[in-house]
This record gives sequence, C-alpha cells and structure tokens, in this order.
Amino acid sequence: MSTPTPPSFDQDDRLRWVERISHLLDSQFRVPGTTWRFGLDPIMGLIPVVGGLPSLAISGVLILTMLRHGASGSLVMRMALNVLLDTVIGAIPVLGNIFDFAYKANDRNVRLLRAHYAEGKYQGSGKGLLAGVLLGLLVLGGLLVWGAWALGSALWRWAEQLNW
Repeated sequence: MSTPTPPSFDQDDRLRWVERISHLLDSQFRVPGTTWRFGLDPIMGLIPVVGGLPSLAISGVLILTMLRHGASGSLVMRMALNVLLDTVIGAIPVLGNIFDFAYKANDRNVRLLRAHYAEGKYQGSGKGLLAGVLLGLLVLGGLLVWGAWALGSALWRWAEQLNW
C-alpha cells in the first residue's frame, strides 16, 4: 500500500484560509492610482503600545496552521523570524509604521510555504516544534506587554514631574 499524496497548497482549504487571512493582514487594500498595497497589520500598528499584539497573535495562529499542514521545522523557524522582525521593528514609533507598510511578513510566509509545497517537501504535522513556537510567541507577547507597561509607567512619572 502506498502513502497517499498530500493535497497541493491550492487544494487544501486550511492553507487557502491562511492565504486569505495573510492577504487581509498585509495587502487587502490598494492606494488609489498605485500598485502599492497594505492590509490591517500596519493600520493596527498605528495604535500606540498595543497595536502590534493582535497582529502578532494572528501571525502566530497562521504559523501554527502552516506547521500542522506541511511546513518543516526549518521553514517554521524562518516564518517565525519574519514575524519577529515585523513585530520588533514594527514596535518602533514612526519607523515601525513605515516598516509595517512595506515588509508584509505574513505574505512572505505564505510564499515560503507555497515554494515548500511546490518542491514536494510536505512534512506532516510537525508536532514536536509546535510547543516551542507557541512558547516563543507567548514569551515575545509577554515581553511586549511588559515593555509597554514599563514605557507607560515612565511616561506617567515624567508627566507627573512636569505637573501635568
């Protein structure tokens, strides 16, 4: 009995879902009169301190979905680094907002997975790496929340010193 052939990227509803959500986050809208596209990720990033957290959470779910449906461990690590870079640089005021409009980590990750599928490197569930990726995303999210709290506290103390 032979091993069943895994579905192609376009035949797998879960992976098409990942592609749709990535498109929504990174390139759903077009600036009129241009080919320049952007999504909800840079718009959410405009909210000070916590704007990047929903995007980080959604990106984590997308990576976990890709992991469960064929992405290899090394590919998932590349995807996680894309999201980490997007999150860390995206947290820098002004520069981060510009970066968010240009980098599009989720679209990059879908392209990586498509190439992975095209090469026939379907790996299965990858459950061994799942806990590590989840833990890493949780630690990163916790660090972001702690950093936002620390920044808010410092600004509050500074405002009190100025008698605002």
